[in-house]
Amino acid sequence: MSEALLKIGELAARAGVSIRTVDYYTTLGLISPAQRTASNYRLYSPADIDRIHLVQRLEVHGVPLDEISTALTARQADVAAILDRIDVDLQTLQTAADGAAPEMQGLLAVIATRVHSLITIALQIPPDTLLP
Repeated sequence: MSEALLKIGELAARAGVSIRTVDYYTTLGLISPAQRTASNYRLYSPADIDRIHLVQRLEVHGVPLDEISTALTARQADVAAILDRIDVDLQTLQTAADGAAPEMQGLLAVIATRVHSLITIALQIPPDTLLP
C-alpha cells in the first residue's frame, strides 16, 4: 500500500467521527481493518475516510446501516439484480404517480427525487471501496 495505514483514532479524527463510530462501522462490516499491528491494534486504509463519508451521506438520505452494509459487500453479480429491482420499483412509483390524486403527486415527486439522489450516490461508489 502506498499510503500509510491509520490507527483507529487517526481514522476517526481525519473522518470527523468518533472512535466509537469507527468501531461500530467496523462491527457492522461497513469498514474493515487493512491489517493489525503486533500489539493487535487495528490499522485502516486512508480510503476508509471516503467510505465513512459515503456511509454518512447514505444515512442522511435515510438508508439503514444494514442495507448500506449489504450494498457495499455485494458482489458484482448481485449489482445487476439490485439494479433490476430498482428499475421495477421506479416503474411502480411512476405508475402510482401517474394515477395519484394531485395532492399525492407532490409526495411521490419527493420520493422520486430521493430515489434518484440515492442512485446517483450509489453510482459514485468506486469499485475498490467494495469489500472483497
